[in-house]
Amino acid sequence: MTTHQPTTRRLVYGHATNHDCLAFVDADAATGEAAEIRALAGARTWGEARQVQMTHLENPAGPDCYEEDDYADDKPFDITELGAIVDGYWPKMVTVRALDVLPRDLQDRYGEVVLTVHEGEYLQVRLDGEAELVAELRGRGYELARDDELINLVDGVGIGG
Repeated sequence: MTTHQPTTRRLVYGHATNHDCLAFVDADAATGEAAEIRALAGARTWGEARQVQMTHLENPAGPDCYEEDDYADDKPFDITELGAIVDGYWPKMVTVRALDVLPRDLQDRYGEVVLTVHEGEYLQVRLDGEAELVAELRGRGYELARDDELINLVDGVGIGG
C-alpha cells in the first residue's frame, strides 16, 4: 500500500462544529485565510470590500462575482449578505482539507469520506480518535496545534457575526 506523504508538516486542527468532527489544515494557509476573512468582514463599503487583497481565497465581493455598476463603491457592505456566504459556498468547507494534508493510511484508520451534494467529498475525522491520531502524526514529524476558533473561522462559522 502506498502511503500519501504530503509536503505540509505544520498543521492546525480543531473541532469543526458544522460537521461535529475534527478538521486538519495547513497552518500557514489557515492563518492567511483567516486574515483575509477578517479583512473582508471588516469592510464597511463595497469599495473597501473589492479592495481586499486575497492570495489564499477568492474574493466573493470581487468583480468576478458582482458588477461594480450594481454596487457603488460607497454602498454599505455586509458580508453576511453575499450570495456565496448565504449559500454556504465561501469559504470552502474546512473538513475537505484533511484529504490533502493527512497521510492516506491515517485517513482510512481515523476518518470516513463523506459525499455532499454541493461541495463533494470531505473527511469526517472522529472526535474520539483525537489523541491517537495526533500522537501518530507527531511521531511522523508533523507539528500540530489545536485551535478550534481558527478552524471554525476558516470554515465560515460566525463570519460577520
